[in-house]
Amino acid sequence: MTETAAEDWKHWSEHRAASVSSPHGPLALTGTHWLEPEPGEVPGLPGLWWTDAEGVRLRAAAADGITVGGAASPVDGEVLLRPDTDPAASTATLGDVLLVPIEREGELALRVFDPAAPRRASFAGISAYPYSPEWAVPAVFTPFDAADAQSVVVPNADGKERPLAVTGRIAFTVAGEHRTLTVSSAGDRLSGVIADATSGIDTYRFRFITLPAPDADGRTVLDLNRAYLPPCAFADHFICPFPPPGNRLDFAVEAGEKQVLTR
Repeated sequence: MTETAAEDWKHWSEHRAASVSSPHGPLALTGTHWLEPEPGEVPGLPGLWWTDAEGVRLRAAAADGITVGGAASPVDGEVLLRPDTDPAASTATLGDVLLVPIEREGELALRVFDPAAPRRASFAGISAYPYSPEWAVPAVFTPFDAADAQSVVVPNADGKERPLAVTGRIAFTVAGEHRTLTVSSAGDRLSGVIADATSGIDTYRFRFITLPAPDADGRTVLDLNRAYLPPCAFADHFICPFPPPGNRLDFAVEAGEKQVLTR
């Protein structure tokens, strides 16, 4: 069983490296440009960009070469792009460059993913600790009462503070230590932001975790072999949340991803 788990982890690690280095993966992000209600330029892009109550607006000429939603013809006039939080989210392209409108706490921005980004070109993999079965442990999820559902304000990688929605805690024992972590719901699964005694030394300053959906009794599995680097480890233009209070473990979690490698 351990051999199967180790093989699964190896495949997961390979998929992670392929995903972050894909043409429009995290390593390709070259900018996150916050937009205003008044039309303005975005550095390096043609056309005028602004926001309104519906999303991101673009005014461009056909000669600018921007297409939306896979259309055969480029934009010639004005068009609406809905952000990633909208069920009808849309994107645009300029040659090989992908343009993605995003919404964060009511603010709209345009992300630019360029396959020719220097960080993508210099990527040499993700360093990680060897797989170790003792870092995969049972955990029990206890949701907060509806009345206690909360958002915790935490610093983000861009220097701003933003609320992080949290829905409960997991309790677990690992390396002889009994601990709890605050987590969020991500669909039917759980997710968390953690740091430990390796953070900022052997590993990136914090990492993310994802847990399987808990059963009816709240039982799930915390596999720290799959602690992974946040998007901001790959590009400076992401706005990843830092760990909420209580999610900084006081022992070394020598498991999971460590650092981005460059050539």
